[in-house]
Amino acid sequence: MTQLFTLTIPITSPMQSHPGTLTLSIPNPEHPTLYLLTFHSPPDNRLTTSFCQALLLALDILEFSYPPGVLVTTSSIGKFYSNGLDLEHASSTPGYWEKSLFAVWRRFLTYPMPTVSLLNGHAFAGGLMTAMYHDYRIFNPSRGFLCLNELEFGAPLKPPMSSIFRQKLPSPHVYRSLVLEAKRFNGPDALAGGLVDGLGGWDEVVAFVAERKLAEKGKTGVYGVLKAEMWRESLGYLEGFEQGEERDKEWAKREDVRIEEGKKRVAEWEKNTKKSKL
Repeated sequence: MTQLFTLTIPITSPMQSHPGTLTLSIPNPEHPTLYLLTFHSPPDNRLTTSFCQALLLALDILEFSYPPGVLVTTSSIGKFYSNGLDLEHASSTPGYWEKSLFAVWRRFLTYPMPTVSLLNGHAFAGGLMTAMYHDYRIFNPSRGFLCLNELEFGAPLKPPMSSIFRQKLPSPHVYRSLVLEAKRFNGPDALAGGLVDGLGGWDEVVAFVAERKLAEKGKTGVYGVLKAEMWRESLGYLEGFEQGEERDKEWAKREDVRIEEGKKRVAEWEKNTKKSKL
């Protein structure tokens, strides 16, 4: 294995207490443009600001310092690919969404070479979303689950979090199971549902890349442009974050009014019901 560079994920505040590293390497000399970017931010590769900023820098270094090829991301932590974001950190850090998390997703969505997420273990919530913003996914067949568990801890999905599943999943039933049931998909279920493109580890990734001749795809310079057009809906939500936030606030206001009016109607109904029984 040839190690190209390592970036530090620093602790910049008590809210970002997940230090670690990102390492780019070439695992196989016979495949010099098959790049492996390995996450290591114990215990579960949380998508903090520091993590996202280091990842953005890694993507820039690869794009502008090395020949085009195929980028594979994975984790050195056997149990987790990524356990998603830290809600407290995300909600209390100015600019987190548009400058860190959504910036990472936009980079993957429009990256000028093929990207493959090698899911070695669990990918929950934002971790699974990040994998979906890659072009392809290969999942461990015997360990880990893929899940959107926002339902379980009461968090809504922002537009870029859900649109990528609408666009990429072949079945609305799988989308429904993810969002409204918080179903945990193991390897075979994820493959059957179209969440992943294959099952296996590094060897299977190498075979997958070779079969589809992915190492050649980024050489003409239009790969990222084609993806931007292909996934226009999700890209629009990523870039229109502020408008989406305003739309959600207006919807929340209307919901408050609806709930208040509904409670009043129910109270009036109960009052009239009691009177009719007297």
